[in-house]
Amino acid sequence: MPSPRLYILSVDKDPTEASRISKQAAKQIQDKELKLLDLVQSLGEYLTDDDKTTRAKAIGYLSSVLEYLDPKTLSRQQVAVIVQFLCDRLEDETGLKETSQGLFALQKSSRFGKEEATLVSSAICKVDLQKHPQGTRFAVLTLIDGLMANQRDALKAMGGKFITSFTELVGGEKDPRNLMIVFSLVRVILVEFDIVPHIEILFDVVYCYFPITFKPPPDDPYGITAQDLKLRLRECIASTKYFAGHIFPQLIEKLDSTSLSVKKDVLQTMTACALSYGPQTISAHSTQLWDAVKFEVLNSAEEDELATGALSVIRAIAETLSFGLKSPPRAASPLARYLSGIVKECLKLLQEPQQKQAKPAGKILSKSATASTVAHSFIVEKTMPALLLIHSDADGLAKQRALMEILNLLLESTLEIFGTWGDLTAEQVLSNPLTEYTDKLFEMYSRALMGSLREEMSLRITALKGLVLLCRIRRLFQESEIGMVVQYFDQVLLEVEEKEEIKELALQGLKDISKIKPNLIMDITFPAFMAQLPDSEKEVDPSKPYIATLEALAKLSLGRSVFQVLLTRLLNKLDVVLRGKSGPMYPRAILSTLLYVLRKRPESSQEDIRTYFARLVVPLLTKTITPIVDNSSEFSDFRIMTDDSILDVTGRLFNIIIRSLDFEEQINVSRQLINIFVLGIPSDYIPKTHAEIVARDFKPLQPTANREHAGCTILFTYALAGLRREVVLSTLSIPELIQQNVELATRTAHPTQRMAHLYLIALLANKWMKKPGDSDLLQKLTADLLESVSSSILGSREYDSLVGQKLQTLLWIAKAIVVRGDRYGTEVIEKVIGLLGDKNYGPTASKGFAVLLGDDEFITKDNYAIIRPLTKQKIFTFCVPKIVEGFRTADSTTKPNYLIALSNILRNIPSTVILPELGRLLPLLLQSLDLPDPNVKSATIETLLITVTESADAMKEHISSLSARLLNACMNREENPPRIRSAALRCLGAFPGVVRTDLLLPYKRQVIRSLMAVLDDPKRNVRKEAVDCRAKWYSLDDPEN
Repeated sequence: MPSPRLYILSVDKDPTEASRISKQAAKQIQDKELKLLDLVQSLGEYLTDDDKTTRAKAIGYLSSVLEYLDPKTLSRQQVAVIVQFLCDRLEDETGLKETSQGLFALQKSSRFGKEEATLVSSAICKVDLQKHPQGTRFAVLTLIDGLMANQRDALKAMGGKFITSFTELVGGEKDPRNLMIVFSLVRVILVEFDIVPHIEILFDVVYCYFPITFKPPPDDPYGITAQDLKLRLRECIASTKYFAGHIFPQLIEKLDSTSLSVKKDVLQTMTACALSYGPQTISAHSTQLWDAVKFEVLNSAEEDELATGALSVIRAIAETLSFGLKSPPRAASPLARYLSGIVKECLKLLQEPQQKQAKPAGKILSKSATASTVAHSFIVEKTMPALLLIHSDADGLAKQRALMEILNLLLESTLEIFGTWGDLTAEQVLSNPLTEYTDKLFEMYSRALMGSLREEMSLRITALKGLVLLCRIRRLFQESEIGMVVQYFDQVLLEVEEKEEIKELALQGLKDISKIKPNLIMDITFPAFMAQLPDSEKEVDPSKPYIATLEALAKLSLGRSVFQVLLTRLLNKLDVVLRGKSGPMYPRAILSTLLYVLRKRPESSQEDIRTYFARLVVPLLTKTITPIVDNSSEFSDFRIMTDDSILDVTGRLFNIIIRSLDFEEQINVSRQLINIFVLGIPSDYIPKTHAEIVARDFKPLQPTANREHAGCTILFTYALAGLRREVVLSTLSIPELIQQNVELATRTAHPTQRMAHLYLIALLANKWMKKPGDSDLLQKLTADLLESVSSSILGSREYDSLVGQKLQTLLWIAKAIVVRGDRYGTEVIEKVIGLLGDKNYGPTASKGFAVLLGDDEFITKDNYAIIRPLTKQKIFTFCVPKIVEGFRTADSTTKPNYLIALSNILRNIPSTVILPELGRLLPLLLQSLDLPDPNVKSATIETLLITVTESADAMKEHISSLSARLLNACMNREENPPRIRSAALRCLGAFPGVVRTDLLLPYKRQVIRSLMAVLDDPKRNVRKEAVDCRAKWYSLDDPEN
């Protein structure tokens, strides 16, 4: 048998060893190698030791062994004996924690019965618990919690004795962890025990903690928040209706508190009680509660938290009083009496709807109406005739608008109760009481929107919102009425002189209607909008800009069925526009509309996108390629499709559709596109009439290709970007294609075509150069490009554009291999850093860091590129020390290269990575503000702003030079565009409040004086930033004043 002495000696110094000893003893008992009685007897001398710590540890040993025993190990007799033994030990309150832990372990035994539970609970409740430390109290409460979970019937059988003893035991508890258990136990007692004779003592035990004002310490290991305690206490208070007579007067009294937190807690507790106590109890207090909380709503500001809480109370009362009602309440029912008082008081306030308390009164009616169908019916029937009468008698537009805002609130409650078209929830049994007022409402809102002067904007906006609500309410409007509303909104959108605000709301209204009645959008809106689109750019009416019409169509077409119609109509329009000898802008706008919709489609409808391959990709590919290989007049109008801007949008469409295809479909697409763009083999995607001529004459990747043919490379690049990297390009020699594109990228003078080749090189290198030996090929390629640059540096004193393009090509290859984690990539980056010191190629190398770290449309996770985690952080860690060191040794002509490189790194790195390196970076950042490049300044100021807010101490030695540079940045309008001036002011304005005041005061007057000149900046947003910044500096405390 393990010696108890060993456990007692180890338990403080080596808890792991003590645990091992307990486990060993428990195993011996389970294996019947040791009797539990023998173990208890071996503790004898320690249980009677004069040292109370030793006695506690001895009990702790027994408790620990019991904890490790299987619940089925002990016999009924053994359990009874040990329970009695441990209960007797409770008289010696030394070791109360350990004894409670032993009893907790025992109560989990399968042979621990009602008699033992009664014995333990009686014994434990005699303890003077509050004189013990928190950990001991927690052990005792955990024991009672275990008894409540496993032996609840035994505790119930003890009746009032247990309730009284328990309330005395826990009275005065203050520890939050213990209170969480106390509140849980009290709630069980309140719900399941016979508490009628003990209401007052239980209420006192609970309510003494209200309201909770606990604030957890910063290093709280238990993570218990004030909100946790509030919720647990609120559950207790709301768990029994017998508290109603005690709690409601107390809560109403506490509503007079000046503390916002207390009042919120009171209102939330009222709501919980109102929902829980039942209709009979609540009916006795409903008027009292209404009178107490209405003040918080009627005298509140807009979006007031207290008003929201009070409205929840009002609604909760109505919801509870509605319980069991299936038809409108009789006049004598508790619900009718309660709501009648509310309706009477609110209608009185609504006689003058533009007054301050009218809108809160409308909110009360609306919120009450959402409580139940019967409550809604009662309120609508009692208020609607009076509200319509007030509107008809209104002698001014302001009064009409205010009344319509109230009606809109009621419409919102109707929408909540009856739902919208297409809801899956069951329809209400009661009919919608608004049905009999439909004609009047439709006429009123229509007249306000379409019959009012255009200048009456607020009235018309209110009417528009009301019409949307009326359309959305299930089975309220007929389809013909909704169709009329659609026509109204179309007219608003197509009227050039309408304000942008009401146009946006009309568009949103059409979007809402398109979700419930898409056929109306297709039948009414589309024809009206399409009629506004000219057939050629020559017919464009300046008063009817087609861009706005296309934008509206795009935003309305996110639904599948609607987009199908839009796609057909816009593709037809594209053909008409192209045959009208259009310039590039109009076709590009049409294609951009389709791209917008596809990008905005929710994730759930990504599967739909693949269905558009045959309808979009193939026809657009044909429209683009066929005209440049067939010179006949039939296709001459379509040559505009090879404009760079149109090719870019077309490529993006290809990309988003192709990447949604499944694996097998992508394999077929890759083969067909390679046949067209690389191999010159007839493709199924090209009509048979032109398949041969395209295969023969379309050679976009040949050095001899003209501008139109070569420009189409971007389509191939976007398409390949959308392919999974598992798709094997078996018909291609990837190394040869890369080498071919390297040659083209370094030779072409056309920037857009060069970028298409560079993107293609990067894609091929990242996704498909994965075979053994591929890395060697890439290394040789980059080495050759580096050699060309190095040779130029040694042999020439002037910049060679061909060499510059080779360096640019090198950077894109480096990006492709660095992001996938190739070690060789860092060697290339190191060579690029070395080029920063060259006056000719340093500027190109410095801009290359934007390539290496910046986001682009091709090397992305969405395009299945290989991107290792933390790549940017690794590049930052590798590059920054070398750039800082290079800057220190560089001459004045090449220092800007290092600063630009650093700026391009910082703008693409998370602030959490930058902050630890600020000490060495700040001097460089300050000098970056002197460079003329606005992009460099923007990135620098952005970094400085993060630094000021997150690590202000790092700035204290540089305040003088930094404030001077920022002032210059916001004052010098010739060098700095508005965005730089605004950013500089924001950064400067961040100093007060985060940097110590005594460090800023020496510069206060200079800053305030200098900012005077910025107050008359021609740009409004700059002036606003200047005012805010000056106010912050002006408010700094100056001891001299």
